[in-house]
Amino acid sequence: MAKRRRLSAPDASEIEAIEEGFAAKPGINPFDPAPASAPPIAKVSAEAAQLHGMTAVADRVEMARDKADAERWRAADAAGDTVLRIPLAEIDRDYLRRDRMQIDEGELEELISSVRTNGLRSPVEVIALDDGYGLVSGFRRLEAYARLNRTEGGFAEIPAFLRGGADSAGAYVAMIEENELRANLSPYERGRIAVLVAGQGVFASVEAAVEALFGAASKAKRSKVRSFAAVHEGLGDLLRFPNALSEKTGLKLAVALRSGGQGALRAALAGAELEDERAEVRLLESALAGLEPVAETKPRGGRPRQVTRLAARRLHSGGDLSAEVAPTAVRIDLKGRSLDPDQVEALLALIQERLD
Repeated sequence: MAKRRRLSAPDASEIEAIEEGFAAKPGINPFDPAPASAPPIAKVSAEAAQLHGMTAVADRVEMARDKADAERWRAADAAGDTVLRIPLAEIDRDYLRRDRMQIDEGELEELISSVRTNGLRSPVEVIALDDGYGLVSGFRRLEAYARLNRTEGGFAEIPAFLRGGADSAGAYVAMIEENELRANLSPYERGRIAVLVAGQGVFASVEAAVEALFGAASKAKRSKVRSFAAVHEGLGDLLRFPNALSEKTGLKLAVALRSGGQGALRAALAGAELEDERAEVRLLESALAGLEPVAETKPRGGRPRQVTRLAARRLHSGGDLSAEVAPTAVRIDLKGRSLDPDQVEALLALIQERLD
């Protein structure tokens, strides 16, 4: 049987020797500097531990920064404020009926030169479609990129804001607002786009289109838009230089059209050989002068009468047939086709038979 060893408590000198031994070893806390008397390997271990601790802190700071950046990016992406580079071939520039009828070639050349030298300062706006993207705003910028892409490299993709959840009405309002801010549309262009989008069924009527597209404009300006909308409806297919119409001439034409002068005005324009816009204006002024004077009526206050315009129908034999329905009247228009009096009489007889 093994003999048991009796334990005895160390004296004070032994305890001091033990404490000195512990003091010579590297500290447990890696951030505490190693004592000068520590062995080299202890110093290396302490420095490595200290560096590892600092790296872990830096990593946590970087991760927090990355998380905040990711959250900001997701918020911007949801708001449509992130910029993508989209191939030109994937953008449908005819997604909307354009409000601007013509592009000023001089201004476009200036834009092309600026894009070539300084890049595109303002991205275009698109929405996602099933088979690509639809252009909402930036028609001139897209055209500049397309022309540059034909002869130079680096323009096959264009910077674009991807707007989400925009319906057709909202897209048209955005297009109008951009063009009104960058360069005012002509009075005729404003009236024309109201008629076009109403005809597409985006709005219930021309009146509703004017109120939505130009809601920020004054009451007087919206009234002018409605007048030029009437000009486009009555004479748009025959006018060759509609943007040259002044507000004064356009308003006179609208009054004449609403007073039954459409036939005389269309007859004057049909087949006329016009050299330039001034010749067309002179022709219209002459036709207006030949109409019987219309008694001026005092305008009534309040909102304009609501008129519902039905979508135009293309006839296989040629021409477009459309109609407008008001609370107490109906107007049927046939454009692009002429009928003799006997044919019109037969149509009236059919309508009368259906209504009687």
